[in-house]
Amino acid sequence: MAGILAWFWNERFWLPHNVTWADLQSTEEAAFPQAEDLYLAFPLAFCIFMIRLLFERFIARPCALGLKVQANGPQKAQPNAILEKVFTAITKHPDEKRLDGLSKQLDWDVRSIQRWFRQRRNQEKPSTLTKFCESMWRFTFYLYIFTYGVRFLKKTPWLWNTRQCWNGYPYQPLMPDLHYYYIVELSFYWSLMFSQFIDIKRKDFGIMFTHHIVTVTLITFSYVTNLTRVGSLTLCLHDAADIVLEAAKMANYCKCQKLSDLLFLTFAIVFIVSRLGIYPLWILNTTLFELYEALGNFPALWVFNVLLVILQILHCFWSYLIIKAAYKAISKGKVAKDDRSDIESSSDEEETVPRSKTPHSTVTTNGTSGANGTNGYLTGSTSSEEH
Repeated sequence: MAGILAWFWNERFWLPHNVTWADLQSTEEAAFPQAEDLYLAFPLAFCIFMIRLLFERFIARPCALGLKVQANGPQKAQPNAILEKVFTAITKHPDEKRLDGLSKQLDWDVRSIQRWFRQRRNQEKPSTLTKFCESMWRFTFYLYIFTYGVRFLKKTPWLWNTRQCWNGYPYQPLMPDLHYYYIVELSFYWSLMFSQFIDIKRKDFGIMFTHHIVTVTLITFSYVTNLTRVGSLTLCLHDAADIVLEAAKMANYCKCQKLSDLLFLTFAIVFIVSRLGIYPLWILNTTLFELYEALGNFPALWVFNVLLVILQILHCFWSYLIIKAAYKAISKGKVAKDDRSDIESSSDEEETVPRSKTPHSTVTTNGTSGANGTNGYLTGSTSSEEH
């Protein structure tokens, strides 16, 4: 084990030439980032998750009910033991052959069975109230952490001149405010990493999970190597768009369509300007060129830049989806459903209400609200943000 640890923490990989870990040990005169500091993120992530549960129940839910957000979920399918067994044990999307067999077995019209399966799939979707509470929590956190980041960064020299990120590197003492900023951000993304498995299921689950892994890796990597100055710029930049996004989603769930459209178009502008403009010209420029000019080449530098470039690729993918949604908003007069994150993977388009063979199946032909819900916005975080 000692040999593995020594290999992993090889100074020639992590640090510039002639710098050792001993040089970056904290003293009474100056504190430097220590790898063991990152263990604080795990209990804090649990605390953030518990705060979220309390917030959603005692703050977000009353606010949602006060705004008359719909509390009921999609309409439930008619109880049927045979169809329920097929749904839970065999398939949620029966093929044509199975549908014909079930039609003969139950003496139901095929379209009625298709409707039952659609209602049953939609039944597992969260209510608008649940989605509003989740968005309100994210909005509140992003607003808090972005405000904190701006108040901290406006007092730092590297906000106005990115070359200051590398002045004296790696012997840059860790400021208490920067330490707090980093640990809270890391804890939040760890909480997202775990809660994603119990949160609203979205179409881009895999992409968002990849995004969270890249984010956690970037935060951890930049902290251990004391690249916290440029890291703080990246964190703050990514949080900006997520605030507007979550506000747009809340307006959408409250059925304030005009406000929702305005916020979404504002989000689209902020996202594209920050992720496709400021990020490459400000962040990538300083890590790819200014850092190399100041310190030369060492392996960790390239790993760090590869992660940042992966983040930029995700930005491009999401920007494409956002531009597509914004185009629909402008051409049709309102924001249409967007494909990035807030459309659940089980959603299906409504079909014409079918007729059943026998009167007893008419209950299954009632319309379902699941496919026409007001869940047409991206997530975040994005965004989320590193995003």
